[in-house]
Amino acid sequence: MFGFIVPLIMSHEILVVEDNKDLAHLLEMHLRDQSYHVDLAFDGVAGLAKAMAKTYDLIILDLMLPGLDGLELCKRLRSKPPYTPILMLTSKSSEVDRVLGLEIGADDYVTKPFSIMELMARVRAIFRRVEGLKSEASDIDDEIIRIKDLIIDTGKRKVSLKDKNMDLTAKEFELLFYFAKHPGRVYTRSQLLDYVWGYGHDGYEHTVNSHINRLRAKIENNPAQPEYILTVWGVGYKFTE
Repeated sequence: MFGFIVPLIMSHEILVVEDNKDLAHLLEMHLRDQSYHVDLAFDGVAGLAKAMAKTYDLIILDLMLPGLDGLELCKRLRSKPPYTPILMLTSKSSEVDRVLGLEIGADDYVTKPFSIMELMARVRAIFRRVEGLKSEASDIDDEIIRIKDLIIDTGKRKVSLKDKNMDLTAKEFELLFYFAKHPGRVYTRSQLLDYVWGYGHDGYEHTVNSHINRLRAKIENNPAQPEYILTVWGVGYKFTE
């Protein structure tokens, strides 16, 4: 009999930081059913230790944790390389904390109670978006985009304006990067949601507006008269040519 070689499929490494052990083990079971490798931590201190000791492809992080809460853990993870996507688990009553989480650097959030199907869809969307960004970045030899006074370092995920570093959230960076890769192309809000967030948010077009407003406040000399991210009235937005 002739043998044949089965190609190995690299599985994503995921860290789940959740103090509700029943929920943590439920997530672990469903994630492993999708061939992901999963580690668990049941408090913020243990979660930080595991995240610093090993490189993960995704961290699923509960907002309310004993020892070290999710916001502080997210902040500490974002202060050091490498960049790891973070999916935050929040409650309906924590809208302010949810916004803070996104500002600090969480890539997305799921509101409790949630369906397992929804969470899995968010996980897949994050991985699709990360792979898409890597593919886009690989097309740039030096991984640097320069437009006027704006410099985007895709490898380090850093942005500077007139030699001053800009402090962008994960989504702000990805939104700016996508715009800058396609100057002059007009996008609707729905298209930007799909491209940057990785899936459709029906009725959440205001999410794009708020992110663009915050991005303009950081990179534009005069946000009321933007030079980089331009509004195309009745359609959406485009990046300057």
